[in-house]
Amino acid sequence: MRIRTDSDYAYREDAIEQAADFYDCNKTKAVVSACEDVPHLVATARQVLERDDLTHEQRQEIAETLSTRVTNFQIEKTVTIERN
Repeated sequence: MRIRTDSDYAYREDAIEQAADFYDCNKTKAVVSACEDVPHLVATARQVLERDDLTHEQRQEIAETLSTRVTNFQIEKTVTIERN
């Protein structure tokens, strides 16, 4: 598999290098590790945001903290996740 990092996709190289630094491994393993971690982390974040012992304000603050450029947690009556 190849990941384009030229032109408009140059930012991907930095993201992949940051993942490799984070996981302390090569770029391929970092990409695979991130792909395995993200669905679990999002599901866990959703469970936290749906806890009954949190106030609406606490949920909003946690959602804002956990939101990224790509995954945005929004608090309404139910928890929704938007992917850009």
